Parts: sequence; C-alpha cells; structure tokens
Amino acid sequence: MNKQIFDQIEELEHEQVVLCHDKHTGLNAIIAIHDTTLGPALGGTRMWNYATKGAGITDALRLSRGMTYKAAISGLNLGGGKAVIIGDPATKSEALWRRYGKFVNSLGGKYITAEDVNTSTKDMEYIHMETKHVTGIPKYMGGSGDPSPFTAYGTFVGIKACANRKWGSDSLSGKKILVQGVGHVGQYLVEHLTKAGAEVLISDIDQYKIKETVDAHGSKVIDPNEIFDVDMDIYAPCALGATVNDDSIPKLKCEIIAGAANNQLKNEDQHGKAIREKDILYAPDFLINAGGLMNVAAEAYSMYNEEKVTADVEEIYARMHMIFDKANDENLTNQAAAIKLAEERIAAVGKINAVL
Repeated sequence: MNKQIFDQIEELEHEQVVLCHDKHTGLNAIIAIHDTTLGPALGGTRMWNYATKGAGITDALRLSRGMTYKAAISGLNLGGGKAVIIGDPATKSEALWRRYGKFVNSLGGKYITAEDVNTSTKDMEYIHMETKHVTGIPKYMGGSGDPSPFTAYGTFVGIKACANRKWGSDSLSGKKILVQGVGHVGQYLVEHLTKAGAEVLISDIDQYKIKETVDAHGSKVIDPNEIFDVDMDIYAPCALGATVNDDSIPKLKCEIIAGAANNQLKNEDQHGKAIREKDILYAPDFLINAGGLMNVAAEAYSMYNEEKVTADVEEIYARMHMIFDKANDENLTNQAAAIKLAEERIAAVGKINAVL
C-alpha cells in the first residue's frame, strides 16, 4: 500500500500528503496538498464512507490536483488542496471536527479548508474553534456562509456558455437537462435551470433530497440506474466523480456534459477523447464548478463582498469560451486545454516568484 500511495503522489506531483488519525474521535482523514506555487492550498473537506482507506486517499489526491487547476484558471492566488474524512457522515461530532481542526492548524496555513460533500457551515464553525485556517464559516461569525449557491450559479453560467457554443444561443428554454445529484449544489442548480425554462430531470440515491427537489420545483425523477438510457440535451453530473466512463459513454444521449461534480471523466485523456469523438461538448469540471472556491477565496483574502463575488463567478462564461477556442486551435480536448491554461499560469507565476 505504501508503494502505491507514493506512486500516486509522484504521478500527480503532490507537495505533501498528511494522514490524520485519532482513536478517541474515530477520525481518519487525509489532507492532500498538491501545489502552492500561487499561494496557500485552499480546498474543502468532504466526509464519505469509502469502501477502503486507499479509495479515500486516491480521491483526496485527485481532488486536490483539480483544486490547483481550479484556482489557477480562475485567476486566484491560491494553491490546490483537498481533504477527505473516511466515515459515515451520520456519526460526525463536535469532537471529531475539533480534532480535525487541530490537524489543519498544525500545517501553519499551508492548507485552508472549507465545506464539501457531507459537510456544513456548522462543521466549519467547530473547526474554527481550533484554527483560523478555515473558510465558509457562518455569516453570523463574519464568514461567507455556504458556498453551494455560488458553485451552482457558476455551473449555470457555464451551462449557458456551452449552449451558446453548441447551439448559437445561451437560452435553455425547452432544453432537457438531467441533473444527477440534488444535494445542496444540485438543488440550487435545478432552481436556476427551472427559472430559465429548461425541462429538468433529476436523479439521486437519497430519496429525501429527491422529495425536497420535487416539492420545490416539480422536476421529473429518473431512476439512478436508468440515467444513461434517457434522451437529453445536457447531462449535468453533480454528485461524485467518474460517471463519464467506459460504461456510460456508449450509452450517453446528450450533446453537452456540464455539471458541478469533480473529476467527471474517469480517465481524463481517454474519456475526454471519447466524448469528443461523439461530438459531445464537455465543460471542464474544475472551471464550471469554481464559483464556490471564488466565494471562500474572497473570505480567505478578508475582502468578502457578495456582489463582487457574483461578478467574478459570471466570468466563468468568458473563460469557458476561451477554453473552447484553445481546444479548437490546438486540437486538444476541452479538459486538456483547460489543464494547459492552468499550468501555463502556474509556470509563469512560478518564474516570477523565483526571482529574488
């Protein structure tokens, strides 16, 4: 296992990976710091009941790499990091979060955490009791609160950019859009899409979230086992990653893939090329879902202004077109073009930082 972990760290070029354990609270966490060329690594902490600890480590490594690119392509002076806590979210406690906060604090600001899957502003409040290196704390404490609305709004803006590139208009009226995953981000996205006149289909394994969304927006429900059998204009994955893979690609009946999930392509190169061959337009995940990062970044900078953040999130529209142009000009997949743009900025700033 150690060899496998170090092979992954070397392959993805991480700076530091911290394994955290506390027997009293049951904490098992991985903090992955990918790159701090542009600034301290900022990325959320997710809690998930991974099948194995190795799966949790792999997820942390992949997610933190994506955060590096997300910050870089969004013009933020931040690096990429991510953390995962392995365990059942139903068992989380104040003691667990505070113990985790001590681990975050031990890194001296090299990693700043925030919300992610199965974590909340209340959890960030507990972490804040032990460290100042946390964002997304409640507004009543002077924080920016839940970043999900900004992640969803950025995804909505990105979907409109995709529609404009594919069909010549960013109108979503009458378009059939399947939102896979209706957690916090997915529900906000459904609201935007419904108001825009789209025909919204939803799917989730959590029946409570399904009921909430149907009650609020009247969306049509698709069984999770049947989502790739449905004809749709846009597939919007908003749950966990790797849903675009060898099994799903041959079945996909859409013209655009644009959603808030991280690491949507199970294999960036192979599956990026496969969907391009099917003439499916893909919105690089780490750009389209960058709105939440922009929100907590403003909090981390101590320069939070909601109107300014909203304007920054709307820049995703222009950046999406910039990626499409680069992909066409250089015969790259959209994901490869986005990674190249991010790496070019990191390299350029890295050279500046190297000058004494």
